[in-house]
Amino acid sequence: MGKAVPGKEPKAALSTVRRFEAAGFRAWPASAVHYDGTWVVRLTAGHPAKRLNSVNPLDPGDVQDLPERIIRAARRFDAYGRPLTFRLSPLAGRKLVDHLETEGWTGFDESLVMQLDIDNDAVHGAMDQIPMKDMGRFVSAAMETQGADPALRPGLSEIIGAIQPEAGLFVLEQDEKPVATAICVHDGDLAGLFEVATAESERGKGYSRRLLLSALKWARLRGARHAWLQVGADNFAARRLYGTLGFAELYRYHYRRRPEA
Repeated sequence: MGKAVPGKEPKAALSTVRRFEAAGFRAWPASAVHYDGTWVVRLTAGHPAKRLNSVNPLDPGDVQDLPERIIRAARRFDAYGRPLTFRLSPLAGRKLVDHLETEGWTGFDESLVMQLDIDNDAVHGAMDQIPMKDMGRFVSAAMETQGADPALRPGLSEIIGAIQPEAGLFVLEQDEKPVATAICVHDGDLAGLFEVATAESERGKGYSRRLLLSALKWARLRGARHAWLQVGADNFAARRLYGTLGFAELYRYHYRRRPEA
């Protein structure tokens, strides 16, 4: 993906961004979390996902001693064998982004955070589906639908097992084979969607739409009122699906690394 262009994201209130960033940390936990001021340093030895291995600044005004703090963060990432990566939401602020740009850090992988009011007819009319209780079976289904590297299985299992809010594990099968998977994390009045995937040979048949509506109905019956998710800005097929469900963009974030990383 080309260089991200900060500043063109919607102007969501920072309090709203903070709420959804905190929900994201709870719903998809890193194995190690450190704090440097209001920077949240998340690291996960068992999984290489960037959102689990990144520095997440949470206050636009927290820009003191940037070179020293970046060096400290780099040491932590080196210890995990990970490239130092910043995940920059609107909470990062312009001063930090400008500093990284001046130092030649490259922006990449812009993503959207989207939200939906789930008190709607589509969710009300969705099929009832009970989440899967067997985490091992769910992980197998998720790995199959994603075509994921089997080496990631222990890390994904560890992440799912560490989720503190109630997590519904959803699998849709056809002819005893998984065709779509999703995790729905119920956290108060929020329902976060993760690991949404459809088997490549089964795409375009409406399976993900059907599964997501059932997952959101499950969360609504437990008190959730707003669904949210994160999706790559260049994942146009997924964005079209979420748009047909009524999801609207709240804000964007992107990643930055040094050119040599």
